[in-house]
This record gives sequence, C-alpha cells and structure tokens, in this order.
Amino acid sequence: MIRFITAGTRRRCSTPPLNWPLGLGVRTADRIRFAVARERLELRGMVVKGRRKKSAPRPLTEEDEGYLKWKVRIPLIYDWFTNDNLSWPSLSCRWGQQLEEKAYKNIQPNCEVVKPRTAAAEHISVFDEESQSPYVKKIKTIIHPGEVNRIRELPQNSNIVATHTDSPEVLIWDVDAQPDCGDDLGAAESHPNLILTGHQSNAEYALAMCNYEALVLSGGRDNLVVLWCIRDHVSSLANTTSLGVPVGSPSCMQSMNASEDKISDSPTVAPRSVFHGHKDTVEDVQFCHFSVGDDSCLILWDARAGRSPALKVEKAHDGDINCVDWSPHDENFILTGSADSSVKMFDRRNLTSGGAGSSLHTFRHHKAAWSPDKSSVFGSAGEDNLINIWDYEKVGASYEHFMRTPTAPPGLFFQHAGHRDKVVDFHWNATEPWTIASVSDDCARVNGGGTLQVWRMSDLIHRHEDEVLAELEMGK
Repeated sequence: MIRFITAGTRRRCSTPPLNWPLGLGVRTADRIRFAVARERLELRGMVVKGRRKKSAPRPLTEEDEGYLKWKVRIPLIYDWFTNDNLSWPSLSCRWGQQLEEKAYKNIQPNCEVVKPRTAAAEHISVFDEESQSPYVKKIKTIIHPGEVNRIRELPQNSNIVATHTDSPEVLIWDVDAQPDCGDDLGAAESHPNLILTGHQSNAEYALAMCNYEALVLSGGRDNLVVLWCIRDHVSSLANTTSLGVPVGSPSCMQSMNASEDKISDSPTVAPRSVFHGHKDTVEDVQFCHFSVGDDSCLILWDARAGRSPALKVEKAHDGDINCVDWSPHDENFILTGSADSSVKMFDRRNLTSGGAGSSLHTFRHHKAAWSPDKSSVFGSAGEDNLINIWDYEKVGASYEHFMRTPTAPPGLFFQHAGHRDKVVDFHWNATEPWTIASVSDDCARVNGGGTLQVWRMSDLIHRHEDEVLAELEMGK
C-alpha cells in the first residue's frame, strides 16, 4: 500500500441549498486529506444517506464520446487503473513512502498498487465514476487553516510536509503527530508544527523541499524567493536538542511538539535567505535553486553568491510560466511549463542571462514533471483534461510512427484521457515504476468533488519496440 496525499478545499455550510456552489459557506476550514476515499458526509443536495445525489441526464458532447472511447480501451492500454471520486475538490496530490511490499502489490498506508501483469482486465475495465476506489483508504484528516493550494513532502521523511495556502506563511506539518480530525464538521482547525515566515504578501503555489537537507523554498506575490531550514527551529530550542538531530527523528519531533505546549501558537522560523529578481508573482520553485514566474523569467539562484540572480533568462516563454522541474537524472536538463500552452526543455549549459530563452524542444501543455523511471521521459498536463507522456529521444526518430497517429506531436507516445475536466496536479511514484497519481477539477460533473486516479500504462507501450515485438512473437 502506498501513502499519498490529496489536498484542496473543504467548505462547510450550515444549511446548504440544493445546488450548493463551491464558493458558498458560512466558514471555511480546508483539509489536507490522506487518501480521502470513503467519506460519508450528509450535506443536503450533495450526499444522501452515504450516496451521492444523481445529476440530471444531459446530452452527450463530443468530449463525452471521446471519454467513452477511452474507457472501452482501458484493458488494452493500462496495466493498472483505479478511479476515486472525491467528496471535496482537491488541488494537489503527492505520493508518500512505501511501507510494505508483497508478491503482487506494494503496501503503503493509503493505496494498494497492483504490480505489473497481475491486474485483472475485468477490474480495470469496469468502474463507476460516481464511486470510491476499493484501493484507496482514508487514514487521517487534518483540518487546514485555509485552502490547501500546494503540498510538498520532505524526501528524507515524507511524514513532514509543507503546505501553501492563501497567506504569506508556509505551514509545516508532522502528519504522524497530528491528531485525526475524522469527519467531524464541528472540529477545530489543526495547528501546524511550524510556521515559516518571511514573505511580505501571499505565497500560494511556489513550494519545494530539498532532497538532501531540511530546506524549504517558496515564492509568492511579493516577487520574492525565500529559503528556510527547518533545523533552525530545532537549534533555537535551548537545552532541548542539537542542530545535529535529523529532522523527522523522534527526538526532533518531540522537541517541536514540546515547544507547542509552552506557547499558544505554533512556533515560527525566520528565513535564511530572501532572493530578489522577479518582477511579478513567483509561480514555482525548484531545488537547487530555480524559479519561474508571471514575468516570463527563468532564474537560477546561488545562495553562496548573494541575493541577486546568478543567471536570469528574461523571456523563457511568451506568457506566464507556471512550473519548473529539474531532471533527477541529468542536472543540465530543465522543464518549464507556461500559460502559452507550451512546455520547454532547456539545457542549463546553454542558458545565458538576458534576451529570450533558447530551448532544446518545445512541447504542448503548461505543467510538466520528469519521470523517475527513464531519463528522457516526462509527463505534462493542461486544461484539455489530458496527461501526455513524452520521450524527447523520440523527437525526429525513425520509429515515431509507434504512436500510430499521423497528427501526434513529436515525442508524444501516450495520452491519459481519463479525466473529464482540467488536470490540476499529477505525481510520479518514485518506488513503483511508471505509476502516476493524478487529480482533476471536475466538480461540476461529480456533484462537488474532484476525481483522483491512480494508473500505470501497459509496459508494452513504454518498452523498446524490438523487445515488445520479440515478446509478442514468443506468445504466439
């Protein structure tokens, strides 16, 4: 079973009308939900006796017909697939650590992921868009103070997560130490273990945690990029622990919780560095250390060299840049996704300050993330409801016909078409090869909640063509 986190908006209303709009509520208390399946809420007009209210039939659109065609092909193109209809909108999803491994599936505390070649075609071909997945189980609910816009986990210990909401602060949570709020609509908001201060205006989306140290990087509407170290809080506790205590260890977490007993509010940590260089909102950040923003700039920072950009590409895209991702396989390759509906791949060695950015390749969509399984593969998502899987090594290659679609963009070799509205987030599983969790904002279609899907394309698609043909010949 695999732990993953979904986060988003939960709005309470004392007497919700029959057509309850997402923006309406007497008070707002949003949740970080850890596998938010099987919630049974009795809000009138949304859920009746544990079942969702059926929506009125509507005529099929061209988009619906495409979805139905995709649904028929599920047993042919997926090795595993599950669909979970969320009770509340979700803006982010993340995988956690693997806790147990069995012969036919991985056990991580929130989701069972069936291993390759063991998924039954009967199961993955028959599912109900209005139901919850039997593979997704809720284990804890934390009531978040404000909307949860972004979640990032500490790679050294994924029980430590950072969240962004509509405020200047970054909130740090020890999810194991936090009490479970369950489904109690009257429960009080949870208190974060740490609050990171330093932004002068709201910081809503740009958030990253370092793979090697307990560092947090954030960007906001104040055009700033801010860097913290979680250990700075531990070192400030007199006679409690030392800077050498690993963040996430029992003694470190106990010291964090003990300090909260002495004060009414969560402890705060000041930044180590504040970087200046963007002229508009910072939309995304990545260690070590890149940032992008609404000023169309791609900036590289070096904390050793001061607070000004070490390198600044002024016109990396023709619109706002929404995301940046650094390849885990090759430190020279960078992906950026923009509101101009393009994903660009840059080589850091060729970047120069000033002028327009010269990319190696340009792809479709506005959000992108590298695959941990193959160095040349990455995924992208956009408002067309699709997740595209690309291989830049296939751009211009002689076997480009493998996509079997003459109009397919160069490098595209798989499309996930299971979402019925824009995909707001997706995340590759680092321990289970070629497995992705994705979440979409199709609240209007499912009466108030989004959709979480966990899926893995057939290995016959991503393996080398010669290898696949040889295996098929042996099976004749």
